Amino acid sequence: MGNVDYSKYAKLSPFELKDELIALAQSRTDRMMLNAGRGNPNFLATVPRRAFFQLGLFAATESEFSFSYMPEGLGGFPRPVALQSRFDQFILENRDKPGVVFLGKVISYVRDQLGLNPDEFLLEMVEGILGCNYPVPDRMLRVSETIIKEYVLREMGVQGLAKNSIDLFAVEGGTAAMAYIFNSLKENKIIEKGDRIAIGTPIFTPYLEIPKLNDYQLEEVFIEADPNLDWQYPESELRKLEDPSIKAFFLVNPSNPPSVKMSDEGLAILADIVKKRPDLIILTDDVYGTFADNFQSIFSICPDNTILVYSFSKYFGATGWRLGVIALSDNNILDKKIAALPKKAKQELEERYSSVTTDPSSMKFIDRMVADSRNVALNHTAGLSTPQQVQMVLFALFDMMDSRQAYRKAVKSVVRERNKTLYRHLGVDAPQDPNSVDYYTLINLEKISRTLYGEEFSTWIMNNKNPTELLFRVAAETGVVLLPGSGFGVMHPSARASLANLNEYQYAAIGDSLRKFADEKFKEYESLNKKKTAK
Repeated sequence: MGNVDYSKYAKLSPFELKDELIALAQSRTDRMMLNAGRGNPNFLATVPRRAFFQLGLFAATESEFSFSYMPEGLGGFPRPVALQSRFDQFILENRDKPGVVFLGKVISYVRDQLGLNPDEFLLEMVEGILGCNYPVPDRMLRVSETIIKEYVLREMGVQGLAKNSIDLFAVEGGTAAMAYIFNSLKENKIIEKGDRIAIGTPIFTPYLEIPKLNDYQLEEVFIEADPNLDWQYPESELRKLEDPSIKAFFLVNPSNPPSVKMSDEGLAILADIVKKRPDLIILTDDVYGTFADNFQSIFSICPDNTILVYSFSKYFGATGWRLGVIALSDNNILDKKIAALPKKAKQELEERYSSVTTDPSSMKFIDRMVADSRNVALNHTAGLSTPQQVQMVLFALFDMMDSRQAYRKAVKSVVRERNKTLYRHLGVDAPQDPNSVDYYTLINLEKISRTLYGEEFSTWIMNNKNPTELLFRVAAETGVVLLPGSGFGVMHPSARASLANLNEYQYAAIGDSLRKFADEKFKEYESLNKKKTAK
């Protein structure tokens, strides 16, 4: 470790650097490797999953009824006639099986609380879980979209916006949403090479990396959150958005990795900016919003300017399911920008989408994203797989039907207790902030070294220890894997620890290991000082 050149790792994404750190942490067999580098939760929602599998069994039986005269193993499409009565009988006969009672309540909730046709809902769910049809409509199944709209509007704190005034595109998680949005903004000439876009930092690393790619070549303007303001954006930073040369503002809210939601004051400032800049495009990635208390999305205050991305991956423990949505209002700025393009650009776009519709000029941006996601020519096979959409619906209904919010309270408690445990064993107070979500924590190396051993030691550490080197040494000497804050656009030396993917005793061990590491570095510092004094 002594003569390693750590500068060669500087350009690596923290998620690629993670593999190097893991290799070091696993280099010894006399300890457990503790990987707090990735935000994959180790908790998940079981009831909607049990319901999914039970619904699948019912659907398979329904399919077999259709071609019952044929050899075993061959089925047909489920029959709509009397489907509800057969489902009621299934519920009655299987009430002792976990997940089945929930399915019965789902029908009641959809009918009695959401006012939807239960027969249409059940048929969509049964066909969807069988995966026996292409997704139709390709953007999202009709009843499923209505239910997810209700869920998204509730969770994002949106009031006074009718469900029929927004559109959803069901996508393969938040990562697919990012890829589709960037691509369609480019294809529809809304952003072009050399354009300036603002990025709220710190942020999920791909938001920093994608604009630099040869595909886009965008100029980045950083809107920097201030650690001294509990990671809120200072007004002076937000006011940069008043510059008309900035086409768009991309941010994650609650943030990754500081893990705090934007304050009410920040939201009010942004709303004021949009009044002055009605042309400003905002992309808000709100995957952690469901972990926040009283969350309000930017989409709730600036719906016509905002592209909303929401993923089900973290809150429901469903990273492997790849479930997410993109939401746009009917009156969104993107459609207006396309309508205002020069004649030549419009003609090019009409030619691009002419195989999809006879009136390409009236095609919404969100539908263009659907087509672009399949290179336009394969638009007829676009859309998120129907079983994925069914699981998404069951997740959403599970949360909406939980009047006591038992699951929500449980997952919030899990990450917050882990946070307290890590800092308690590190020997410093855990950061206190009413806007904190605690899905991640940024361990401020400079501040913690100052708190533990004073200003002079902190200065010595910062002057003599490369932050990346510190992370490698922590991995090698303690087996703990953390990600560098610099990879997320953090301006001071820090490490990101996920509070979602290990158990509480393991966070205690991380705190102990980091404290031991700090103690050893302090001894090294004292030894050097003694040698200087002796001279």
